[in-house]
Amino acid sequence: MKKFERERLILQPTTIADAEFIRTLYNSPKWIKFIGDRKINTVKDAENYIQTKLTPQIQSLGFGNYTIIRKSDGEKIGSCGLYDRQGVEGIDIGFALLPNFEKKGYAFESVSYLKEIGFNNFKLKQISGITSKKNKASQDLLMKIGLTFEKNIILPNETEEILLYTLIKVK
Repeated sequence: MKKFERERLILQPTTIADAEFIRTLYNSPKWIKFIGDRKINTVKDAENYIQTKLTPQIQSLGFGNYTIIRKSDGEKIGSCGLYDRQGVEGIDIGFALLPNFEKKGYAFESVSYLKEIGFNNFKLKQISGITSKKNKASQDLLMKIGLTFEKNIILPNETEEILLYTLIKVK
């Protein structure tokens, strides 16, 4: 599994070595508020989540969830990924940062690069993004990387209406 590097960041496929970080990230206030409680309360829960939810997609499609690592100090600061998500047209691009690393350009840097990787390396034809109606920062970032609002949707087995953004690669 390939990792990708930018000037300030490394995007590395998430593995069970990232379990403690995933537990922390998935329990951060904005994750819980905007993405939802994944019930990852222990490192063992995080290891299980990585093995059953994240690793299989990377193995089957060659892409999935990446841990964002700051090059200057090796600090794990967030995650981003390309997800084959039921109920979403195209591949969903997602992202989240730990609170201390927000508003420093890391989300834009990692997600805009991941969009390029999706189109150029993985030959995707469409990238979509979903977000809570309340998450203005996520909506702004999706538009900043070129996605446009498509419609409101409700994912399978969910009740909350969310926003769908899309970008289709032009040849």
